[in-house]
This record gives sequence, structure tokens and C-alpha cells, in this order.
Amino acid sequence: MLRKNTKRRVPRLRNPERTRERLLQSAFREVYRYGFQGAGIDTILAATNVTKGALYYHFESKEALGYAIIEEIIAEITRHRWVLPLQRSKDKNPVDALIGIVQAIPARPKDVRSGCPLVNLAQEMSQLDEQFRKRLERIFHTWQEEIAIALRRGQSQGMVRHDLVPEETASFLIALVEGYEVLAKNAQDAKVWNMGIRNIVRWLGSLRAPGNRKRV
Repeated sequence: MLRKNTKRRVPRLRNPERTRERLLQSAFREVYRYGFQGAGIDTILAATNVTKGALYYHFESKEALGYAIIEEIIAEITRHRWVLPLQRSKDKNPVDALIGIVQAIPARPKDVRSGCPLVNLAQEMSQLDEQFRKRLERIFHTWQEEIAIALRRGQSQGMVRHDLVPEETASFLIALVEGYEVLAKNAQDAKVWNMGIRNIVRWLGSLRAPGNRKRV
């Protein structure tokens, strides 16, 4: 006589936060590869095995999903790559800190092919959606301000040239970095980015105050 299995099956508990994170990461990869307008909701759902109803439970529209990508992923990339290293290097010359940050930016083939996600979205969406533009602008502003803060600190400690305007110098550095990333993406060649790193590092070396110069 066969015994019935009297053990009750414990239902799998849903994890809304994990589902939301999977959707967000999948959407970011799709947007990074094809742009926001080219990103397909069905492709995102297929990659996560999530229903369309679940997606719209977490994000009321495709635009809302795009805003979350900016605020929760792209902003965090900038924060971890630039803001946190600068904040943690208050005991060193900010020029050295900036050189280290620039040299640490990945030059992997996939990064060169796809470019910078921040610039990609700024170029694609700033004229099309004001909410995209404002969110992207906040990232650029935070990035610029953190560099400027570091440079002002360096000036006060006699490590950075006093003739510099920190905000303008920060803006120029961002333009250099993003400009070379665009050039490398267009050329589909990591050598372009590596050349850019060398040029940016040499320029950063020129920001040192007299007496603090090093060979770069």
C-alpha cells in the first residue's frame, strides 16, 4: 500500500524587491545596447521571465522605467566611479586622486563599443523628454561639483594652482572624459580611449601648484 505524502508543500514566497531589481538590470542592459527608444519591453520581460503585469506593477510606464535606470543605476555608476573615490581621498592631492580615477575607467571592448550610458541617454533623450533631461542634468551637476570641491580643497592646501576656476576646470575634465569616450565608441577602438587617458593624465598633471609638479 502506497503511503500518501503528508508533507505540505510550502509555497514559494514572492520577492517583489528582487523582481523589481531583475527588471531594472535587464532594462538597463537593453537600453545600454539599443537606446531607450529602441529598447523592447518584450525583450526585457523574456530575459527576466516576468509578466507584463508585474513590470507595470513596479513601473507605471516605460518612461518610469527609464527614470529609474537613470536614478538607480547610472547615477550609482558615477557615484562609485567618481564621487566616492574623491570623498575618500581627502588626505591626498586631488590631482593624484583624479588621475587614479581616470586611469581606472574600464577600456574593455564592450565598454568601448557601447560608450558611456550617461552620455548615450543625454544625446538621445534630452531634447525629447524634459524629465530625462533633468535627471541626467542632476548627475552631471553632482559630478562637476564633487570635482570642484576637491580642487578647491587642493587650492586651499597649496596643492592645486590658484589661477584655476574649480567649476570650469571640473566641467572641462568631464568634457574631456566624455569626449574621448564618444570618439572611442565611434572608432570602435580601445586604442582611442587609451590615447585619451594619456592626454587627460598629462593635462591633469598641469593642474598641480608650482612645487608640486610630478612627471606623468
